[in-house]
Order: sequence, then C-alpha cells, then structure tokens
Amino acid sequence: MEVTNQPAPCSNICFSSYLHSLSQTPQRLRKRFLATWTPDQELNQMRLRSGADMKRKLLWYDLVALGVGGMLGVGVFVTTGRVARSFSGPSVFMSYIIAGISALLSSLCYTEFSVQIPVAGGAFSYLRVTFGEFVGYFAGANILMEYVLSNAAVARSFTEYLCCAFGGSNPDSWRIEVDGMVKGYNMLDFPAVAITVFLTLCLCHSTKESSILNLVMTVFHVGFFGFIIIAGFFNGSAENLVKPGGLAPFGVRGVLDGAAIVYFSYIGYDSVSTMAEEIKNPSKSLPVGIVGSVLIVSALYCLMGLSLCLMVPYDKISETASFSIAFQRMGWKWASNVVGAGASMGIFASLLVAMLGQARYLCVIGRARLVPSWFAKVHPSTGTPLNATLFLGVCQASIALFTELDIVIEMISIGTLLVFYLVANALIYRRYVITSNNPSWYTILFLTLLSCSSMAFSLSWKFKQQCWGLPVFGSSVILITAFFHYKVPCSRHPAEWSVPFMPWPAALSIFLNVFLMTTLGKLSYQRFGIWACLITLFYVLYGVHSTYQAENTEAGVGAAGHPDSSNRKIDIQVL
Repeated sequence: MEVTNQPAPCSNICFSSYLHSLSQTPQRLRKRFLATWTPDQELNQMRLRSGADMKRKLLWYDLVALGVGGMLGVGVFVTTGRVARSFSGPSVFMSYIIAGISALLSSLCYTEFSVQIPVAGGAFSYLRVTFGEFVGYFAGANILMEYVLSNAAVARSFTEYLCCAFGGSNPDSWRIEVDGMVKGYNMLDFPAVAITVFLTLCLCHSTKESSILNLVMTVFHVGFFGFIIIAGFFNGSAENLVKPGGLAPFGVRGVLDGAAIVYFSYIGYDSVSTMAEEIKNPSKSLPVGIVGSVLIVSALYCLMGLSLCLMVPYDKISETASFSIAFQRMGWKWASNVVGAGASMGIFASLLVAMLGQARYLCVIGRARLVPSWFAKVHPSTGTPLNATLFLGVCQASIALFTELDIVIEMISIGTLLVFYLVANALIYRRYVITSNNPSWYTILFLTLLSCSSMAFSLSWKFKQQCWGLPVFGSSVILITAFFHYKVPCSRHPAEWSVPFMPWPAALSIFLNVFLMTTLGKLSYQRFGIWACLITLFYVLYGVHSTYQAENTEAGVGAAGHPDSSNRKIDIQVL
C-alpha cells in the first residue's frame, strides 16, 4: 500500500510560525522599538508601499479652507455651551484664548516638520523619524482614536442642530431610545450614521472635489458666523457677562479646566498636515495653511463664545444646540432655525476635513506595516486611500450610532494633548541633536527636566499648593529653558521654513500641554490607560512582528544576487 505525505494545512504552518515569532518577541522589540527611518525613506521608499501616489492638486487656499472648515464646526457648536455652563461661565472666550495659544505653538512645531517631511503621516511620521517606531505608532494610534471619537461626537451634534433647523426643540426626538441599554449608549442616532456614510462615499471618490465642496461651505460658514457675532453683540446685554456670579464664576481654575476641554476643537489643523502628499508646493503652502487657519479660527472662537454669553446668562445656556436655543430665548425663532441650518453645514464641513485626515493617518501606518498593509492601498484612479477611508467610516458610524458626547470628549482631549506634547519634544530633539549634531544627552536631560518641572507646576496648581509650588517650579521652567538656549547651539535651514526663537516656542508648548493634561478628570485617565494598554498589546502581538518581516523582506530583495542572500529567511508570516 502506497503512503503519500500530505502537506500540512496552511493554517497550521502559519500558526506555528506565529508561535515561533512570539518566542522571539524580546529580540525583535530590541531591534524595532527605537528603529527610525530617514526623511528620504519616508518620502520615497515608504510611499511606494501604497502602490499608486496620491494626486497633487491642492493649493494654499485649499489648505486654509480645510483647516478653518475642519475646526469651526467642532469647537463652537459642540463644546462652547457645555464649557460655558459648567466650567468657565462668561469667560469661555478666555478658555479659547488659552487653548488657542497652545494650539498655535503646537501648529508651529507641526509646520516645521511638515515642510521638511511632506508625507501624509502627520505626527506619526514626524515622531517615527525622530524617536523611533513605537513612539510614532503610539502617537498615531492616539490620533486615530481621537479622530474617530471626535468625529462620532460631532456627527451626533449634527443631529441636534438639524433638529433645530426644522423647528424642533428636543434633539432626542430625532433619536430612537432603546430600553434595557446602558444610559449614554441607549439613544440610537441614525442621522449621524447617515451623514458619516455619505461623507465616507464622497471622500472615496476624490480629494480635490471634496476640498472644493469644503471651500464653498467654509466661505458660507464664515459669513454665517459673522451673522451670529453681529446679532450677539448688537442684541445681547453686557450685563449677562457679569450676572450672575461675575465674569469668571468658577474662578481661574474653571477657565483653565474649560481650556483643556475646548482644546480638541483645534484638531482640524492637524488634518492639514496630512494633506502634504496632495499639495502642489508643500514648502510654501503648508505654513500658510496650518498657521493661518489656527489664527483665523482662534479669533472666531473667541468672538462666538463672547457672543453666546452676551445673548443669555451663562447659567441658562443649553449644553446641546446652545446657539439655536439662545436665539429662541431671545425671541428670534426664525434665527434659531437659520442657526440650526448653518451649524449643520459647519459640522458637515468639519467632518469632511477630519475624515480626510484620519484616513491618511491609517494609510501611512499601514505603509509602515504596523497594521495590515491592506489599509495602505491607494486607489489608482481616484488617488485616495480607499480601504482606510471605508474602514474608519464604518468604525465612526458604529460609535456615532450609540455613544453620547460626554462619554468621549475628555478622552479626546487627553489624546490630543499627549500627541502635541510629543511633537514639541520631537522638534527640539530633531533641531538640536539630528540637525545640529550636538550630544544627545544634553537635549534628553533638558527635555526630562522641562517635563518634570512642568508636571510639578501643574500638580501644584491642581492640588492648590500655590504658595510655594507655583513660583518655584514656574521659575524652574524658565531658568532651565534659558540655560539650554544659552549653552547648546542650534542650526537652521535658511532655505526652509522653521520655527523662530527656538527652543522657547516648543518649550512653552510642552509646558502648556502638560498643564492642560493635568486639569482633566480621573475618569479620562482611566479610559486612556485602558486604550494605551490595548494598543501596546497590539504592537507586541502584531506590529513589531509585521514590521520585522517587512524589513527582512525588503532587505532580502535589496540583497538579491548577493552570495549570502540565499541564506536569508523570513521568520514570520503575518496574516
């Protein structure tokens, strides 16, 4: 009787290979954890992994419109009412000023990186070329988390304002309540799902056409903002700014707590940096697009917050659809409907931009093989990251269907602040170590002392140790930065845009981001801790092995024909 040897099933081979790879995790972590790529590799070798290139069609005014459109709908219509009512009172405009200063400093750091490394990966790429693979991955995963959660929350706000546009007063009348589900997850929002699905399909088609749509809507939206500001200033009462409780009824602490919450309103400028592969002249257009949009939006945020508090006393501001309901209480029913329609359009534009950015982040993370390479594919005819756009659209729609805004908003802020903090650190390290060729330990010591002093100052404020903690640690931040500035030389590239007066802008950005992070509540840190553990576990179980395989594969291809190339082998098959 003839016996034939049957080949082992593919699933068994792959599983045994994976178990073998897990046994080598410590060695692979040592090799990949701090592995960096050069800017040239990010610009060329990494981009080839997507197959087709994204199409360069955008100009500077497209970027300004994308940045303005991406930020306006998020901040004013989602957070202003809640922060004014519960945290800052009439001084909500001060919260926007503080958050705007921090966002402007962070945007300067982003701009220098985006000019030198004009790829679609944003903070992920900037941190990966500076601090290594894991820091870049950790930041990229947090950016994706904040995009998906904030977009889901904003989509639900779209339902609230759309309800007001049609004359409704209770946004929940457009939602379906499901008995037996946990409170906060029991109001199903199908209009939010519909707007998410529609925008996902638009973004799959073309970036340029999407940016033209955003440009038209943003021009309309800014004019609409002008109407609200003028109406509030001419028909409101200055008495509402001081009664009841004064300009800052919750004190300075309330203003700062409010600043940390409204900070996520500035996520939109980050989306502009992810457009770098689709801009005709990145070195000139990116600085105008990023910094210009932050300045414009900061001014509009402050005026809108002030206008709202002029119209009604802060303790009567609604936390949902606050501007529409403020006009109702003034007796302007028709204006309430107009505001509802205009706010819906603004939220539509902000979602469009944010969903553009999130897909490009996932695309570049897929290029790095930290997630399956299927996400990195760019469609050859549309020039868009089709797979990433569809996947994130489904995730966003699922969250928007169930989850209330209050559950996710503080978690969004902590993720945003952490990533901006890391980018500011990376800029100082890159400028003083990689570009200027100074010993790395000078800069590492400075960044460590700066972060520790900023943390100590922030905790002194949080736990009310103002009498000695604030002057001691505040002066420490200034002295440490001044000493580093005086002792460590820094070089600039005259041909490229770079942040002036370094390291002061980046150091101040680090300080403000740390300070605002400490004002957030305990629950947001608990949720963030769970998320951090999950993404770290994913990196250990999948990401490090996938990137290890990709690097070995490319090294083997590069060594084709070399005498030792036949001895190379791939250690893992990652499905």
